[in-house]
Amino acid sequence: MTAALVVLGGYLLGSVPFGYWLVRVGKGEDIRRVGSGNIGATNVWRTYGRWYGVPVVLFDMAKGAVPGVVGTLLVGELVGVLAGGAAMLGHWRPLFLRFQKGGKTVATAGGTFFGVAPLLGAIGLGLWIAIFLVPRYASLASILTALSLPFLGLALVDNTMPDRLAETCRELGRYEFLFTAAPLRMKGSTGAPAHPMAIF
Repeated sequence: MTAALVVLGGYLLGSVPFGYWLVRVGKGEDIRRVGSGNIGATNVWRTYGRWYGVPVVLFDMAKGAVPGVVGTLLVGELVGVLAGGAAMLGHWRPLFLRFQKGGKTVATAGGTFFGVAPLLGAIGLGLWIAIFLVPRYASLASILTALSLPFLGLALVDNTMPDRLAETCRELGRYEFLFTAAPLRMKGSTGAPAHPMAIF
């Protein structure tokens, strides 16, 4: 019962459209009608600058980190992963926007990694930045990082991590690919270079 409530809470928290609300309150505009039409941090940053982009990055990461930490502490690592995956699903199709287009889940996925497996999350962030700095396309960096993280997790498992954390890394890799790489491919890319500071 506790596990189910944590996962449900993860989805509800993930459904909170911070990018939409911050722009609506601060600018009186609908972020879905400008730029790429995405409510995530990259579109907010490109359109309204870092003063709006940075808070959205942090809030969207928190949407993944909080359920990940709570699920891990209350039940176990697997529930932390499932709760973070539910938050990513909520970010992609938010209940509070009537299941309409949300974000691409990259920041929320990163937050989930930091909440459940901080070392892997830090490596993933470093890898994302390293890839992004070459072609300067956020979507490409996100897809390549999503594809790489399961293998990085296994490499860490083989050398440094205990068995329970090993399983956590494998599950994180599966959910991160499912909810990050797949939505990015389905939505496609506008082809416009991302803002150099738009990490997620």
